[in-house]
Amino acid sequence: MYRYDEFDHDFVRQRVAQFKDQVERRLSGDLTEDEFKPLRLQNGLYLQLHAYMLRVAVPYGTLSSKQMRKLAHIARKYDKGYGHFTTRQNIQYNWPTLVDTPAILEELAEVEMHAIQTSGNCIRNTTADHFAGAAADEIEDPRVWCEIIRQWSTLHPEFAFLPRKFKIAVIGTKEDRAAIQVHDIGLALVRNYAGETGFAVYVGGGQGRTPMIAKKVRDFLPKEHLLSYLEAILRVYNQFGRRDNKYKARIKILVHETGTQELTDAIEAEWEEIKDTVFTLPQEEVDRIAAYFEPPRFETRPITSAKLQADKDANPDFADWVDRNVAPHKQAGYGIVTISLKGIGEAPGDASAEQMDAVADLTERYSYDEVRVSHEQNLVLPHVALDDLFAVWNGLRDVDLATSNVGFVTDIIACPGLDYCALANARSIPVAQNISKRFADPDRQKEIGPLKLKISGCINACGHHHVGHIGILGVDRKNEEFYQITLGGSADENTSIGKIIGQGFSSDEITDAVENVVDTYIDIRTSPDESFIDAYRRVGETPFKERLYGRA
Repeated sequence: MYRYDEFDHDFVRQRVAQFKDQVERRLSGDLTEDEFKPLRLQNGLYLQLHAYMLRVAVPYGTLSSKQMRKLAHIARKYDKGYGHFTTRQNIQYNWPTLVDTPAILEELAEVEMHAIQTSGNCIRNTTADHFAGAAADEIEDPRVWCEIIRQWSTLHPEFAFLPRKFKIAVIGTKEDRAAIQVHDIGLALVRNYAGETGFAVYVGGGQGRTPMIAKKVRDFLPKEHLLSYLEAILRVYNQFGRRDNKYKARIKILVHETGTQELTDAIEAEWEEIKDTVFTLPQEEVDRIAAYFEPPRFETRPITSAKLQADKDANPDFADWVDRNVAPHKQAGYGIVTISLKGIGEAPGDASAEQMDAVADLTERYSYDEVRVSHEQNLVLPHVALDDLFAVWNGLRDVDLATSNVGFVTDIIACPGLDYCALANARSIPVAQNISKRFADPDRQKEIGPLKLKISGCINACGHHHVGHIGILGVDRKNEEFYQITLGGSADENTSIGKIIGQGFSSDEITDAVENVVDTYIDIRTSPDESFIDAYRRVGETPFKERLYGRA
């Protein structure tokens, strides 16, 4: 895990002091809200429907137990006792007061955290596979490169005021757990025919009003040229990206309007000018940063665990949790634990201060002091010995975090929606809660199998509804909340954008509509092994529309 150096500490402290002065001037009336707005946004502070919202950066989703305890403390002292983990692997606090925000930032700085570049038209938090450094099929830990990107992009003078916000994601496996093809830039670590490691580069993905899948602009980029190539992409975007219309300002629109080949040619031409200059990464610097991400000193353990098997045999609920929430680890005798923040009837992504403290304790004792935030709004203990899984499960069960539903229909991604967000048209949280209650039966969830359901309260798509197997979009229709259903989306290595299949449903109807979609899938699948997304791609929308609307 990366640790701040002297520059990092000084830099963050200076930013906290600057923002404290800005807040004092706003409170005294020396700054108007219009003058203060760009300053607070640079420090992750939004003005929402009912209060300010502070978005705290969690670089590439990695936290220590000390940092998690600090997040719990902030929730308890400055908020209403909870935090909301987001699809950007960050955490948001929905109720801080303006006068308290400098103190919150000071406390975050004590544990090497901040809120810089979590908002504004800049390069946001670079995200990664939440199984990074632990996945059995990983080529290389992508967090090393995320940290290099973070250092390069933080307060980059040329890219501090881009046409629009900019998002980058990095993976190190063939399986995409970071949704790289719906990012402005997606990077996948790959090997070429000579066995060398580099990056496949995707540009122009995104969701929102105009969802698009990124285009591959390079099959293989040598690692030492990563920053120069990113610099070239951003320079082209900064020069040609639209600034006259914020709805057409993302790089995906530039790719679409310019054409993939023409834009690729422009990037390559810019890159040729700079690729062998100061942007070339020195290997010693890469090695220095990589040292922070060295794997833990794992104990030598057998591949299988007799204790684990005995615990599963004696506890069916524990066995279900292991089967659903524990993934294979590259190290023999260990597993990767996903902690579901999707308890039945709970707000997706929310965790109380008590729950965060409990996770911190488990992180410190059983996971080599590392916990991750996933873009699917769950938490991950990446390095847990198989013999310790039963103890971890019991610890999670004590704070209602042992739900065995990862990847099931109740493992819902949802934005805060109209309960909090000033941009939203409809509520997301109550819809998610009602759907999870409808499908609460564990046996029914297992019968349905893997199914990604995602909900957004407006077209900005913070809930990633475009890439849900079932997506739900909240819309305003004459001051009433209605919900459109999309089907067939996916955010993995086979990314697809879901299709709206018909008219929307009221808040009273949407849960029944989702159940009809699921029941239709059960009826049409060829076997229990055929997943929802595979069945949809095989038969298309017609049987689902017939069930929902009585017509194709």
